[in-house]
Amino acid sequence: MHAVPLPAHVRIAKVLFWAIPLLWIVNSVIARRAPGVITPHVLALGRWMLAGVLLGWLARRELWQQRRELRLHAGRYLALGACGMWICGAAVYFAGQSTSMMNISLIYAAFPVMITIGSVLWLGEPFSARQALGVVAALAGVVHVVVQGEWLRLSTLEFVPGDLWVVAAAAAWAAYSLLQKRWPSALGSTAQLAAMCAGGVVVLLPFAVWELTHGEPVLGTQALWLVGVAALIPGIGSYWIYGWTQKILGAGPVAMTMYLGPLYAAVVAWLLLDEALGLHHLVGGALILSGVGLVMAGKKAAARAR
Repeated sequence: MHAVPLPAHVRIAKVLFWAIPLLWIVNSVIARRAPGVITPHVLALGRWMLAGVLLGWLARRELWQQRRELRLHAGRYLALGACGMWICGAAVYFAGQSTSMMNISLIYAAFPVMITIGSVLWLGEPFSARQALGVVAALAGVVHVVVQGEWLRLSTLEFVPGDLWVVAAAAAWAAYSLLQKRWPSALGSTAQLAAMCAGGVVVLLPFAVWELTHGEPVLGTQALWLVGVAALIPGIGSYWIYGWTQKILGAGPVAMTMYLGPLYAAVVAWLLLDEALGLHHLVGGALILSGVGLVMAGKKAAARAR
């Protein structure tokens, strides 16, 4: 008996799935370069305003045709913009000012767990024992990479106020992911992201105005470059792929991309910064990739069973 081949769009989604964390790494670089150049809310506002304009232009015909849908569900797009563009967007920039990358990585590792559990309990997505094993394996791999194979280092971690920003970002991203599945939209991926950008800009605007009128630095060329890169790569690129693949593969499996972040960061640092790869990277990477593979295999099996 021959296995039924997966549809083309599912196969494409399974390929693009692996690119999401690579695009998000760019945002970590931007967050490290932003202090002293541009304030968090101004950076987030510029990022999503530019992304929204570009996406809105691309989807202008659909947005006009679906204007009744937009008016009817304006509150939804405002809520999604608040979660995905305001809290999750600006919070990471604030966190980078006072907490360590180890703490951020460990807290980020809670993203997929929160989304997966929410997908099962709130959205009723199927979740097998194999997928549960995959989540555990991937989480163990993330921790192994972050603590460089020395698990006793977990006992020496000290939490600071910046960690609360990361927790807020984790909760907001979980809500952003789950609400998109909870509120199915008639809009295509580009138009939907444009609408969410608009909601995020509305929420971000008063905070950005306050920063511009009460603090420094004055916007310069470097700040504008950061805004442009943030809008195009971790903005339009990662968010569009995330939203599109989530519609096809489900919120839980796509959330697993967050586990790949530390592994990708280590490989990028090795290739571009000449930082050595250690045994902990290899062990952690094997655990992460095995875990992601188990979850994706479980999703594939569930899809064929339906």
